[in-house]
Amino acid sequence: MTMKHCISVSVAEQHTGDFMFVLSVIQVKGGSVGNKRAEKDQKAHVMVQQGKQKYKINHVILCLKKHATWIRHNIRKKECCFFIKGAREDVCMCGYGKSEHAAEAIKEEDFSREVWDAHRHVREVPTDAFGEISFGGLRQTTTKYARVSTETSPEALYELLTEQWKLCPPNLLISVTGGAKNFYLKTRLKNVFQRGLIKVAQTTGAWIITGGTNTGVMKHVGQAVRDYSLSSSMQGQIVTIGLATWGVINNRDVLVHSQGCFPAHYPMDVKGRMPCLDNNHTHFLLVDDGTHGRYGVEIDLRSRLEKCISGKPLGNKAVGVTIPVVCVVLDGGAGTLNTIYTAMLNDTPCVVLEGSGRMADVIAHAAGLPVSQVTISLIHRLLKKFLSHEYDNFSDLSIIEWTKKIQDIIRMSHLLTVFRGGGDSHGDVDVAILQALFKASRASESQGVEGWRRQLELAIVWNRVDIAATEIFTDESQWKSGDLHWAMFSALAGNKPQFVSLLLENGVSLREFLQSEDTLCDLYKKLPSCFFLRKLAKRVHSACSRRRKVFVLKNRVQAGPSEGICLSYVSDEVRHLLGNFTQPIYPPPTMTYQFNMEDAASLSRSLSGSQAPLRMDLAEAQRDPARDLFLWAVVQNNKELSEIAWEQCTDCMSAALAACKILRKMAEEESDADEAVDMLELANHYERHAIGVFTQCYSNGEERAKKLLVRVSPLWGRTTCLRLALAANCKSFVALSGVQALLTQIWCGELSVDNPVWRVMICMICFPLIYTGFLTYRRDELIQREFEKNEAIKTVESVTGSALTTKAKSCDLTTMKSLNCWTRLTGLYSSPQVKFYWNIVSYFAFLFLFAVVLMMDFQATPSPGEILLYVWLFSLVCEEVRQLFYDPDGFGFHKKARVYIRELWNILDVLSIILFIIGLGFRLTTQLFYAGKIILCIDFVVFCLRLMAIFTISRTLGPKIIIVRRMMMDMFFFMFLLSIWVVAYGVAKQGILIHNDSRLEWIIRGAVYEPYLVIFGNVPTNVDYAAFDMDSCSMNATDPLKPKCPVLNENQTPAFPEWLTIIMLCVYLLFANILLLNLLIAIFNFTFQEVQDNTDRIWKFQRYELIKEYHSRPAAPPPFIILSHLYIFIRNVVLCRPSHKSRQFRTELPHIEEEELLSWEALMKDRYLLSTQQQQSETMERCIVDTAQKIATITDRLEREEEMSSVILMKRLARLEEQVVQSAKGLQWIMGSLKSKGLALKEEQPLTILSTVKDSSETSEKETDGFHVKARQFHYPNSKVTRFPVPEEKVPWEVSFSSYMPSYYSSEDKGDGVDGSESVLENYRNPGGRTGIRGRGSLNRLGPNLHVDLVITRVRDSGRSVLEFLAVADEQQKTLVLPGGPVESVDRLPAALMRTMGKNLYEKLHEKIAEGTLVFEGYVDDIRNTDNAWVETTVLNLHLDSSDDSEDIISMVTCSRGSLQWLEVSCKTRLCLDHSDSLRRIAMLHNRNS
Repeated sequence: MTMKHCISVSVAEQHTGDFMFVLSVIQVKGGSVGNKRAEKDQKAHVMVQQGKQKYKINHVILCLKKHATWIRHNIRKKECCFFIKGAREDVCMCGYGKSEHAAEAIKEEDFSREVWDAHRHVREVPTDAFGEISFGGLRQTTTKYARVSTETSPEALYELLTEQWKLCPPNLLISVTGGAKNFYLKTRLKNVFQRGLIKVAQTTGAWIITGGTNTGVMKHVGQAVRDYSLSSSMQGQIVTIGLATWGVINNRDVLVHSQGCFPAHYPMDVKGRMPCLDNNHTHFLLVDDGTHGRYGVEIDLRSRLEKCISGKPLGNKAVGVTIPVVCVVLDGGAGTLNTIYTAMLNDTPCVVLEGSGRMADVIAHAAGLPVSQVTISLIHRLLKKFLSHEYDNFSDLSIIEWTKKIQDIIRMSHLLTVFRGGGDSHGDVDVAILQALFKASRASESQGVEGWRRQLELAIVWNRVDIAATEIFTDESQWKSGDLHWAMFSALAGNKPQFVSLLLENGVSLREFLQSEDTLCDLYKKLPSCFFLRKLAKRVHSACSRRRKVFVLKNRVQAGPSEGICLSYVSDEVRHLLGNFTQPIYPPPTMTYQFNMEDAASLSRSLSGSQAPLRMDLAEAQRDPARDLFLWAVVQNNKELSEIAWEQCTDCMSAALAACKILRKMAEEESDADEAVDMLELANHYERHAIGVFTQCYSNGEERAKKLLVRVSPLWGRTTCLRLALAANCKSFVALSGVQALLTQIWCGELSVDNPVWRVMICMICFPLIYTGFLTYRRDELIQREFEKNEAIKTVESVTGSALTTKAKSCDLTTMKSLNCWTRLTGLYSSPQVKFYWNIVSYFAFLFLFAVVLMMDFQATPSPGEILLYVWLFSLVCEEVRQLFYDPDGFGFHKKARVYIRELWNILDVLSIILFIIGLGFRLTTQLFYAGKIILCIDFVVFCLRLMAIFTISRTLGPKIIIVRRMMMDMFFFMFLLSIWVVAYGVAKQGILIHNDSRLEWIIRGAVYEPYLVIFGNVPTNVDYAAFDMDSCSMNATDPLKPKCPVLNENQTPAFPEWLTIIMLCVYLLFANILLLNLLIAIFNFTFQEVQDNTDRIWKFQRYELIKEYHSRPAAPPPFIILSHLYIFIRNVVLCRPSHKSRQFRTELPHIEEEELLSWEALMKDRYLLSTQQQQSETMERCIVDTAQKIATITDRLEREEEMSSVILMKRLARLEEQVVQSAKGLQWIMGSLKSKGLALKEEQPLTILSTVKDSSETSEKETDGFHVKARQFHYPNSKVTRFPVPEEKVPWEVSFSSYMPSYYSSEDKGDGVDGSESVLENYRNPGGRTGIRGRGSLNRLGPNLHVDLVITRVRDSGRSVLEFLAVADEQQKTLVLPGGPVESVDRLPAALMRTMGKNLYEKLHEKIAEGTLVFEGYVDDIRNTDNAWVETTVLNLHLDSSDDSEDIISMVTCSRGSLQWLEVSCKTRLCLDHSDSLRRIAMLHNRNS
């Protein structure tokens, strides 16, 4: 395989898009040979494309060359450099054949007697196997691989994985180990394992490390990854790294190429003698030690790589949490046990799957027992049961060693988790894995804030809220809001809404979290790539550019660094999305504010009694954290996070409508269609929220709900819910009965909404009737309602005697005064309803006058009626100008003008006025007098069309006008289709009948007008000989009033083919009159059916504009309205007085009333959410899902019970068999004792039998704590000596242990000069029992080695009495320990403390040592202990009181610069086990709870 071929294939696999360019190049080149006649422009285009593709290909080739260069410089392999024949002549001792060695490795016969040594005869050379593997078969997969040496640095491998292979650093490392050979795994356990492994890898972003071959546990992992890749629609893959031994891989020769293989086609030969690589792994590291056929070569490198990865920071952080590692065990043998033991010694938690077989089941069964019951005989039985085929090959010494390791594994219970598939303890494998990590973390760290923080950080990175809820946020952990702010920020920035909810439930205060403006700015900086972020960045950039230009112009130097995102830019962008009618939601940067509860309380008190301007200014500066978080989530179109924040909002209805407006505005400006659709869906979602909350509010309190609609919201730009709903085009919200009731109330003004229209019209003409009660006013209704309520209260009072209630109600009633005469009169004529009726009458009068002038009184000199018409029109013009400049929302003139011109009725108004002015100008001139009248007649049509606007208020005719407008649009587009047939038939007919007619008007008449009339039944007579009349036409087109005659023949009859014209007419009528007109009817019918359902909503939505127009309109109708315009002009322009603001559409509430209203709204929101959840739970889909889950749970439990029943039955049979054996032994003893008649045996032996038959619970509860543990660790410290394995039961010297053969070790640098002979060693025997090693070890002398620990305590009074002890920094262990060390006698301090404490402090303490209290004295389990040398510790407590000497000691400690520290005597203080026991005794001595 050549380098060029390798690189071209690499392009195909690693850069798919670039490979398409390669293929296109090949196709173009191949096609150019056979297509020599291609045009020049096509050739030039092909050459340009080839140039671009060649550039991309060269770029890919350059990248691959760099990758290959890095591999050859940093990754090496091993090869045998000295051939020594082994069992066969052509095979070396390394296992490779003679032909597989280099030429220089084959020496002469003189070297044949040399012994082959891997350290001397194996060398490292640059690797020759790397690149990509392409697996064949049904699933063609491609993975990366590299052949690496066993001595390769783990840092280089990690760089290869992350930098060269572009893998993201893991959040968790899962090392799966176990049986290397194929083994049977129960179906249910297999499914549970695969599902749990994939789930934990998928949710946490973990790497899975296995042996990499297609056998054993590696095959199960590969199948799990394969099933996930086939079934999952999510992007990305699960990283599965296989570390396999190069020398045992089948078909490895195809992977070798000095330049790398891209790819290497690897055949899956599963029937071979050696294992194949698993094609479901994503990456392979093939470990090479230079030998062939040796298994387990990769174990050491794998261990070092895992340790290296575990030291890397989690989440690319410089400091803090490192990447956690967990070991998952299935099946396995002795090697698996060694792997587990080594992993747990390195503090790696292990999860063992019970039921997977062999060594995993041995550990799982032993794990449920106390260490004292895990005996050699028990391990024998378990090995025989679970490893029956291999049991005969096990030696007794191996079983003793395994027993000791299993005991040590069980003793490290915080690192061992057994997943029992038949129980419900962990639920699933993924939960068991994560719980194992948390259990290990809790055992190794302090359970203070830092310990819980590390676990919470892991849970957030893994995105496992279920683990956090069950393992972290428990009763044991006490969290403050400030302790969780970092977690809240991580959850928000990482888009983990479930964690946000969990943190809010567990005490996070949004007010404290977003107290600083910088936190919110940082959140905006962490926004994902979205439309709002792009717009915000553009705004920031443009603002910085403007500032930089101004700065350069003023100072003639370059500006400083660019400004980042701040809330002022966010406020500007949000205001752009909400609309200019809102005010900035955040104050300018010069305004500062802080959240303080006391300040908020004082602010609340001051606002309640302050004036409105002060309250408005302060309200503008306030911030609501829930609003800020909700806005941050909405602008990024995040439904989950915005939903959580919306539930925290106090002004929830305004928030929902504001979100609707923002999202619809962003969808309008977004270029990505899919993103725009998502935004519209979320906008509709929040519109439904607003509808639900308002419906709940309106059903519980109509008046309060109406206040919510027109209440000014300080948090959302000082606008109202109603204004936001209209701006957001929320038709469904505006169409609600509560909103319409408010609009109807505004429409009626002071009048009652229950007044019939005819009564209102009568009172408009005869206004004195209003004083007779003919019309009902809203104030009268309210007084009557309160009166009836008071009467009801008085009735109750007669029974209950509640005088207080009656007095309060009567007081409220007395405050309500009836309307006076003037107020009733102004209330009548200022009602928008009455204004509307007067304007209708006025408009009809205007049209009547207009018609009279046009038809009867249009003279050369304007008559008085015509002059009145002009004055009337002038008043209409003044009203339109007033509407144009009337801007209660603060749009500004340009925005207001755009809003004004979008309205159809305003367009008609402007058009009618313009036409009237043009017609009036023409009418006043003599030459254009008649033309002016024509324009005015056309203008009258426009004025009549404008009359349709009066029907918009009608519930019956209003929706029909909307349908008419839609049908007019349909008809407009239909005319394009109809015009094709009209013009086609008309031109063809005109050309056939008429020859060379030069009169344009008659050409248009014949080609367009006549075919159009045919549609309506006017059949032409000139297409048929029978109906043709020569008198109806002009022969040479000389008569301008007649059309030109058709071409005549010699007989003076028409020469056109009659059959053709008739057929053309029939076809035209068939298509135009029948097909197209019926199509138009069908379109109208479809439009009517489509719009009919929505017309009511649309009418209710558009009704607001009419009500708002007449609400702001002066009371007098045209032409008398001109007096109102004159008054408005004088007041606003001449006198410069502000216009009166109406409270109907915009209400400022007092602070206390607003708080009560918002609290009530929040309560209604909670009720709405509760009802929504209940409705969702009652839906058919939810019921189906719940039923399916219940069935799955029942099925799973039945399967578990079936398995458990068989297991329980087997246990019962085994117990019964054991009891039968014990009974048989007892009977044998009875028979023997009867034969010998020995009373002593009769009295003693039954006790032994009873002890064996007796329930073992007593022994299990009484686990021996006196046996030393550290003194029996396999590896002796600071040496290469390994202890002889000593199981728990063989520790006492009294117990016989015939196979006990410990090695001898005594360090050379220390010693007491005592001979180490057997006779001497027999004089020194460890009181704790056997340790597995003889001699002095690293201790100073045989026998006891004295050690003193000094516990210096004091009582610190800092609000509460706290007992503290003095700790010393250990430079070697980098931890804090109790001051102490070896001594010759216990009445002296250790000499080593002088260097640590200083000479003065050492002497002071030495003087007071006689005052110390003896706390403990005796044997200590030390890792240096041997069979003949051990450590005995004396613990002395020196308590410092208030004496002068004690004060001197304390002051010396303070000056120690950190080497000495005072720590609280507490159970949370993390020291070694011996020192913790000493502190516990000290606490008991001083009556303290530790």
